[in-house]
Amino acid sequence: MHKNGRNDVFMVTLEELRAKLEALKDPNNKKTLKETGGLKHVGIDEDEDKVVLVIALEETKNPQEKTFRIQLAKLIKVELGFKGLKLDIEPLNPKEKGTILENDKKVRYIAIASGKGGVGKSTITANLAVTLSRLGHKVGLIDADIYGPSIPSVLDIPVEYPKANEDKKVIPAEKHNVQVISTAFFIENNKPLMWRGPMLRKMLEHFFMDVAWDEEVEYMLIDLPPGTGDVALDIQSFIPQCEVVVVTTPHPTASHIAVKAGLGAKQLKHDIIGVIENMAYFKNPVNDAEEYIFGKGGGESVAKELDVPLLGELQIAQPENGHSIYSMNEENGLEFLGIAKKLINNDQE
Repeated sequence: MHKNGRNDVFMVTLEELRAKLEALKDPNNKKTLKETGGLKHVGIDEDEDKVVLVIALEETKNPQEKTFRIQLAKLIKVELGFKGLKLDIEPLNPKEKGTILENDKKVRYIAIASGKGGVGKSTITANLAVTLSRLGHKVGLIDADIYGPSIPSVLDIPVEYPKANEDKKVIPAEKHNVQVISTAFFIENNKPLMWRGPMLRKMLEHFFMDVAWDEEVEYMLIDLPPGTGDVALDIQSFIPQCEVVVVTTPHPTASHIAVKAGLGAKQLKHDIIGVIENMAYFKNPVNDAEEYIFGKGGGESVAKELDVPLLGELQIAQPENGHSIYSMNEENGLEFLGIAKKLINNDQE
């Protein structure tokens, strides 16, 4: 609900706002923003009663852009009654030669998503990346969990500001033959981030366009933040072909929210390729029995709701090395091997 300055109530949902904006035409080619994919970010700042937008036009810095800005301001402020508008306009196709986005036919993007935090999503992302690397594939990993980046900790990578190469591209960290970039590398003194949508988008843009990823990268895994917020939307605009793996635990609350995350991914036209159940059971060292501490069947129920396969069930266990990456002689390591092979086979079908 949005209250305008005339003390009457104007009902504008984010979906309705998006629909109105997508109907606007790029003045350069007369196609709607929905047709061009030019609506890159839309949000409502309720505290300041303003709309926050990132829009891409075929051409910028011309008289048509000025006319478009006026048209947009009229829609937001006069027709819809918002007090303000924060607008960033960028080129429609900002891909530069030499970025990983130009290799989108070669690189397979797989985002790891969950409905809530605390289900082990980052640990699963890191282990899958390492397992794919062990199978002989070149792998990159983007830590897009911008509010709580934990991939460096999971992979035991020092958190330090990255260096740049001669082309002024950021050199990613590397561990277990996996290239890694994370917001954690750019945060001073581990301060929490208080970023809004457009700032998040800019960071993701840097991850895709300003990092010196290996030209041979075959798999790019993306550790998404919990839920279906700005980052998931921005991932869709950068890589609409991105596939999604949903992580849950057996607990009913986690599985219920995981279904929502999956349905949100489907709304963004992402292909959900499967579900992983973490903390599925604890193997009792006394009698080798499987103890279902958090319940049973959460992964199966999520997979059934989303009509996708259950890729694997991981037990509660600590890796032998005392950190977060399992070896191939551990049960979870073998489970990750099976999951990775299913992902590879899915690409070959």
